[in-house]
Amino acid sequence: MPAAPAGPARFRAFGPRHIDEIAARHGLPDDIRETVRRISLVLPFRVNSYVLSHLIDWDRVPDDPMFQLTFPQRGMLAGSDEEQLAKLSADPADKLLLREAVQEIRGRLNPHPSGQQQLNVPSHEGVQLPGLQHKYRETVLYFPGQGQTCHAYCTYCFRWAQFIGDADLRFAAPDPGGLIDYLGGHPEVHDVLVTGGDPMVMSTERLRSHLEPLLGVDSVRTIRIGTKSVAYWPQRYVTDPDADDVLRLFEQVVASGRQLAVMAHFSHPRELETDLARRAVARIRATGAVVYCQAPLIAHVNDDARVWSELWRAELAAGAVPYYLFVERDTGPYDYFKVPLGRAVEIFTEAYRTLPGLARTVRGPVMSATPGKVVVDGIEETPEGAYFQLRMLQARDPSLVGRPFRARYTADAAWLDDLEPDPATPADIAAAVRGVAPPATGTAPSAARTERTAT
Repeated sequence: MPAAPAGPARFRAFGPRHIDEIAARHGLPDDIRETVRRISLVLPFRVNSYVLSHLIDWDRVPDDPMFQLTFPQRGMLAGSDEEQLAKLSADPADKLLLREAVQEIRGRLNPHPSGQQQLNVPSHEGVQLPGLQHKYRETVLYFPGQGQTCHAYCTYCFRWAQFIGDADLRFAAPDPGGLIDYLGGHPEVHDVLVTGGDPMVMSTERLRSHLEPLLGVDSVRTIRIGTKSVAYWPQRYVTDPDADDVLRLFEQVVASGRQLAVMAHFSHPRELETDLARRAVARIRATGAVVYCQAPLIAHVNDDARVWSELWRAELAAGAVPYYLFVERDTGPYDYFKVPLGRAVEIFTEAYRTLPGLARTVRGPVMSATPGKVVVDGIEETPEGAYFQLRMLQARDPSLVGRPFRARYTADAAWLDDLEPDPATPADIAAAVRGVAPPATGTAPSAARTERTAT
């Protein structure tokens, strides 16, 4: 692997209590500073020194895409909610009312979309397993408790509820014991996605304690690590004190005969423009791991075909694999970030046409919804009107995988719930799309659908 240079930068995180410091250092106007302070009462806010110094163009604030990506913005909450927060936070006597208001607002932001808590949590010997999700037959998601934060938080993050300190909303496993027991009874699972939060916030030794037990499970052939660290703190692989150690751990996983896939979240090409980020990707790839890249399409950040074309080309040039363009999930500040499906198809198609063949591995726009991953393949014009062409890329019910269907086109549709399947759609697909979906393997039976309001 390429040698790491000397002189590592020290990681420093900045949160709500550092807003005045950030404002003074980078010249944030008072109104923007107060907006960040107010919205961060509800939505998690965290950045670090690398994001502040290398990724944000402070001359373009507040419109800079990386500022939009990491700092709470006016419009992410309803105007009436912002006014209420401003009033209650101004009076120290209203602390209890403020806490109650924050909790009530969060409850309306659909903290766990697509049946994560209701449908995805598996059981072992009649006991639900904390920190695991099993939605698809062959894949289990694992949330190590020590990895449930990030080097910085994305304002669009569909897992924002992991970061607000509410144990009832948080997925976290204290250790890998429950996961290993569960895998022993489910040999059909050959893919484990270690996720969060971000597992790469852990030290190498802590990460090792979660990965090494998986190497003793013969049925597990692929280990994936979902991470934003390559974009937000590439020093993790280049100059951190244990950067070499974590790469040796990656080599150990690969040497065991498993595929190690680093699922890197790049939301904007600027995240790959720094030398540190490119070197981080190179060092990861040198271990034998494969770097796959994915991110959602989000208004104010990357809702432009040229941005995606540039991003996918940069990923390919770095030796990574463009993988998914997701549709922003219906949670958190969804109305601020959502892009209508018709526009998403236009952006994806226009960007895809510019790519060389090796970058056309990317798929999208993809909705990771209650029944599974649904890709919008295009828009079909017929004498009866326009239709979205759709296909199940992945599904709770394996019999649905790969099957096409269509739904009536509407200009403002932005999520699967907004679509009405064509009457000719096969009954099992129509039922799944409408929310009557079978549970994931190992979960309790339920036909409930997670709505956009909290349950």
